[in-house]
Amino acid sequence: MTFEVRPATPADEEDALDLLEQLFEPPGNVPPDYTRGRASTAFRWAVERPDADVLLAFDGNKAIGLTSVYADIQSLGFGPKCWLQDMVVDKERRSEGIGGLLMSAAEDWARGQGLTHIELSSNSARVDAHRFYERQGFGRATAFLKWLG
Repeated sequence: MTFEVRPATPADEEDALDLLEQLFEPPGNVPPDYTRGRASTAFRWAVERPDADVLLAFDGNKAIGLTSVYADIQSLGFGPKCWLQDMVVDKERRSEGIGGLLMSAAEDWARGQGLTHIELSSNSARVDAHRFYERQGFGRATAFLKWLG
């Protein structure tokens, strides 16, 4: 099979949000105060900005994977960072190499932005995802999260 990964366009919004919402299935959960409207606003923001993007994997015309990438802070010690968010492959298409293609596209995007490294966070219950990230060359680190509500 041949898959294509490309930056999302505004026309991809519904497919992208459908994929995003698969992240909320166990072991994930719905973020506090999540609405599809808020996700739609964030999708359009990322698609329109030069320092962010939503990358979609396709099998033909069907969107089967997504990740979002952001040129983030200029770290004093590490240099400019890419923050990777929302990595998801359609639940019916996992273990086909799609995640690796998305990660490769994210790395290419980050290099193209002049960023020195990629960081991401992952729910502690996502054991399979953690194995995937380690196979992609990521090391484990501890991150903390506080919702401001």
